[in-house]
Amino acid sequence: MGRTLSPPESLAEIGDGPGGARVGAFFDLDGTLVDGFTATAHAGHRIRNRQAAVGEILGIIEASVRYRLGRMPFERLIVRAAGYLRGESLQELDALGEQLFTRHILDRVYPHMREVVRRHQERGHTVVMSSSALTIHAEPVARHLGIDHVLCNHFETDGQGLLTGNVIRPIVWGARKADAVQRFCKDKDVELDRSYFYADGGEDGALMRLVGHPRPVNPRPGLAAVAVERDWPVLTVQRAR
Repeated sequence: MGRTLSPPESLAEIGDGPGGARVGAFFDLDGTLVDGFTATAHAGHRIRNRQAAVGEILGIIEASVRYRLGRMPFERLIVRAAGYLRGESLQELDALGEQLFTRHILDRVYPHMREVVRRHQERGHTVVMSSSALTIHAEPVARHLGIDHVLCNHFETDGQGLLTGNVIRPIVWGARKADAVQRFCKDKDVELDRSYFYADGGEDGALMRLVGHPRPVNPRPGLAAVAVERDWPVLTVQRAR
């Protein structure tokens, strides 16, 4: 693992650095702000309420395993998951997302990362959640933390606000997430070379290489290896209890 950055040091460097909206603070969601994957709360809800057929459950498990083994692109995984929700109301899913956040996700927000977000906000930085999650999973966490800007994936809907079973392109993941952040910075006059990015996965290496302050958080093996190679300081935070 790369050189370590203690939690107190991570807060001190933000306080000692420049303030103002031209400094960005970009945060991944799953595994970075929240312990684990937010989508599991929705999947569990569908199973408990018998909304998920056996074929859906087996399909998601199969797709997840293939993705982790590198045999399925993330784009196909997220589109398959969205396909099972075809015909559902986005408004109702948004409301459900808020309920599931309160019941299952709130206690999984990393306490230290909550402080990191707050410190960036106190410094007047432009704070952004940049995640490959879908809106129903990402936006409740962002609202809770007072993060005004969210770059994430969106369901495609028809004229009645019902899900078509697809996801709006381009899908935010890997290099496409880096592209989305670059466009955001250009629109909002944010300087990437003065900005921070907190994430845990190797797929976020593209964006890590663009920011002035790459900050791997509890990095998985792929990102941990890159952190060693590039001497990025690694932040290890305690699991939510």
